[in-house]
Amino acid sequence: MQAAANAKDSEERKCGMDKKGFPGIPVYDESSAQFKLVKETMNDGTVVDVIYRKGVPGKTREELDAMRARGERVPDFCYCPPLNPHTYEAAPGILCKQDECITLRDGVKIYADIYLPKDAPGPVPLIVSWWFSGKRQAEGADEWIVHGCPPDTVSKLAKFESADPAYWCRHGYAVANVDPRGVGNSEGDISSFGLQDGRDGYDFIEWAAKQDWCDGNVGMFGNSGVAMVIWRIAAEQPPHLKCIAVWEGTGDMYRESLCYGGIPSPYFNNMSLGDVACKGYIEDMPNMLLRHPYMDSYWESKIPRWENITQPAYITAGWCHMHVRGSFEGFRKIRSQKKWMRAHREMEWPDAYNPENLEDLKRFFDRYLKDIRNGWEFTPPVRLDVMDAYGFDFAIRRPEKEFPLARTEYRKLYLDAASGTASFEPFKTPSEICYDPDTEIASFDFVAPEDMEITGYMKLRLYVECRGHDNMDLFVWIKKYGADGKYIPVHCMEMEFRGAWGYMRTSRRELAPELSTDFNPVQAHRKDEPMEPGKIYPVDIEIWPHSRVWHKGEHLRIEIAGRFIKSDWMIDQIVGFVTDNGGRHVIHTGGKYASYLQIPYIPPKYRSGDYVVR
Repeated sequence: MQAAANAKDSEERKCGMDKKGFPGIPVYDESSAQFKLVKETMNDGTVVDVIYRKGVPGKTREELDAMRARGERVPDFCYCPPLNPHTYEAAPGILCKQDECITLRDGVKIYADIYLPKDAPGPVPLIVSWWFSGKRQAEGADEWIVHGCPPDTVSKLAKFESADPAYWCRHGYAVANVDPRGVGNSEGDISSFGLQDGRDGYDFIEWAAKQDWCDGNVGMFGNSGVAMVIWRIAAEQPPHLKCIAVWEGTGDMYRESLCYGGIPSPYFNNMSLGDVACKGYIEDMPNMLLRHPYMDSYWESKIPRWENITQPAYITAGWCHMHVRGSFEGFRKIRSQKKWMRAHREMEWPDAYNPENLEDLKRFFDRYLKDIRNGWEFTPPVRLDVMDAYGFDFAIRRPEKEFPLARTEYRKLYLDAASGTASFEPFKTPSEICYDPDTEIASFDFVAPEDMEITGYMKLRLYVECRGHDNMDLFVWIKKYGADGKYIPVHCMEMEFRGAWGYMRTSRRELAPELSTDFNPVQAHRKDEPMEPGKIYPVDIEIWPHSRVWHKGEHLRIEIAGRFIKSDWMIDQIVGFVTDNGGRHVIHTGGKYASYLQIPYIPPKYRSGDYVVR
């Protein structure tokens, strides 16, 4: 009986299901009006009780000004102007049909601002921006700041992370800034990044296509949260959705947002719950993670149905961003025969509004929303920026045919705990490194024998043992150091970015065979398997996609810690983890415990003597 109780305690501890829940996050209480349960049907027909938390009603401009005067934090997306349906000239030559009402299939009413070119000779194509950020947040701000962009780059007509009507309307497009259900004045509750978003987006697109101002051609564009919703709507296959531009979009909410490597990370999502203007309730994924700690039908419903996405697609991925895995998952897995990837070092906002990139996107939309034969098809299927050091790139928009690159050579860098080094040759003598997961790190250095490009998926195979506990939380970074030992970060938005990363909770070491490849292991997250005392386990850790060059003599350093070590990189400041460590972490290397980092080494496209083409 006691053994069974101990096993249950261990399981609940690992799932985070103790009475306190996640520190700092309110736990679901069925007796509290702050929460409610809604029965929802998942992809596989399973009915799940989904937890919703009471939203925070939006603020008026006067309320926001008072908050600022008191020195209080103003949430990013909390502005909610009163309903005021009318048409007016929002900017010279641009009309706005404000607070247009759309009734969804279940009777819920939502509202959108439709921006139109004033002097268009007839109906025009439409670009849709859909997310819970609020459709007129700029009105609630003293100064409309889009981080990384010079002042006045983006007009106050733009929805956050979306198409700017001040640009697109002057090029013959309409733009719809939509408040989805539950947002602002729209009715209902916010169900985020799932099936409901997809169905509602379908209804809006088909409504818009029938309006007299729309010519029936609809596209979608946005980055980050807006992009994430595009995946879900495109999978519903609205007949009038002709193309999508998904610039930086997380796919799998469990693996890429709430539970990296099996380590709970609910804080960024939780912050979003309090930032949104919502009169009703909003889906509470942090509490759903407590109730559904493993991958199941609920979390499967939060993965886009890639196989349903067939529209022409222009996708981007930021090497420095939390969206990078989802962007490449989408590019690889959607069934569109016309798809393009551009991977870059920049943060999403300056990338989206850079004039070169705007013109590039315009060519894409002109081709598939206006049927202009502008030669877009000459665009390489893949264009890669290969990072180097600080603000410098080794290659910019290098054309490729596919991703991962067909010429990739997967090479193993074997680790040696005794010396703290790595080598292409296996180490015969077994050794170990033992460290305190709360205060220390383990590191291994490989010195590049020549210029060496790594582009694609890395995999870290470790043989691990935990002394004094039954789990190890592992945080891995692949960093660059100079021949002189000086740390060399990448600069993005004038901040330091470390490099590629991968995380793993070793009690979740089981892989999903249907998702994994030799170069890209993917954890199953179907159960916990506590580690036994004295037993050494092999684990394969997924390293998220990366592209960087190491010059001859530079060090590739593998750093492994039992905790998330924050840097000054902006995303590090908004994520947090609930770790489960104890005792001492041990990494075994050499002999039968041949721990290694597998790298996607990219040989030159052409070499002739000392002449190299990459």
